[in-house]
Amino acid sequence: MAASEGPLKGVKVLDLSRILAGPTCTQLLGDLGASVIKIENPATGGDDTRQWGPPYVEDAAGNRSDLSAYFMSSNRNKKSVALDIATPEGQAQIRRLASHADILIENFKPGGLAKYGLDYKTISQEFPGLVYCSISGYGQTGPNASKPGYDLMAQGYGGVMSLTGDPSGAPMKVGVGIADVMCGMYACVGILAALRHRDLTGEGQQIDLALVDTQVAWLINEGVNYLTSGDVPQRRGNGHPNIVPYDVYETADGHVILAVGNDSQFQRFCQFLERPDLAVDPRFATNPSRLEHREELNAVLRTAVRGRDTDAVIYGLEALKVPVGPVQSIDQVFATEQVSARQMQIKMQAEPGSVNLIGNPLNFSRTPVTYRSAPPVCGADTDAVLSAQNPFED
Repeated sequence: MAASEGPLKGVKVLDLSRILAGPTCTQLLGDLGASVIKIENPATGGDDTRQWGPPYVEDAAGNRSDLSAYFMSSNRNKKSVALDIATPEGQAQIRRLASHADILIENFKPGGLAKYGLDYKTISQEFPGLVYCSISGYGQTGPNASKPGYDLMAQGYGGVMSLTGDPSGAPMKVGVGIADVMCGMYACVGILAALRHRDLTGEGQQIDLALVDTQVAWLINEGVNYLTSGDVPQRRGNGHPNIVPYDVYETADGHVILAVGNDSQFQRFCQFLERPDLAVDPRFATNPSRLEHREELNAVLRTAVRGRDTDAVIYGLEALKVPVGPVQSIDQVFATEQVSARQMQIKMQAEPGSVNLIGNPLNFSRTPVTYRSAPPVCGADTDAVLSAQNPFED
């Protein structure tokens, strides 16, 4: 296989998902070389996120397309086929496409595809080797299985909102749809594992994935802190539950992030502040003692850091190998040489015109990711796909 083809070249994905979790997964599979056919409902104008704007891409005449920025964030490297699966004709076309596919991914409510004969139990009888990934709010089982699930609801139900935000403020969601994105990434891992099993045994299977389950899974240390101690974690703003100082600190002209992960780093930090006494103070000399006296130490540090310019703090601590960094706005992020060097902003040619997108962070030495096609307008590939003998052929 040529290096430019991608590690998943030849893998065929039938994508019945919409919004963000499923599309995040299938875009990642597409970036890795898989052929992805995205099914969209023509009666509703396609994926819901096509209407989640502005901003939208405009053509040369200034006319708005159906390519919202939200939609484009997770739908490159896909063909768009407009099909109404509520009709017998649409259902027949889905089964035909499934006959060519390795993977089918969907995010209907549990049981929602059964009335169309496209649920796993039905379709696996005809295609036993199919890897079938079902994403829902709460999963296919449990007392909440029938409830709808959205990112914000998953963040609330799964506990992360109780950990996020100012300690004196209201529970706060993460600034992007992180529950959806993480669910999509778990889906990708699960699909690749099931594909490996299928390749070894010929046996397909269903992957049952819930937004809430994946959100609970990535509570990580705070979740296990609770399971270990029985103490309910509290909001600490930008502070860390197990490390001090690890927070955002105000400077004379902005803010910096300090992430002092061990005692030797703390000693060098105190050297920079010209406060060597802090490093030998029994209240602050070790991380457990700093945790116990968090507020006392932070009161001293905030005063000391506030009197210095951001650049002076960053350059000074970097020279001492103390972890430190800026708090950047999005425009600053994409203006950095680091983002450019890592190709985390890409440009593609879409039907209405040129579009700027976020790059894929995976870097392979032999089989790099590929950007073969920009996010499509709804139904752009319907005729070509449905008339092709091999509908997944690029």
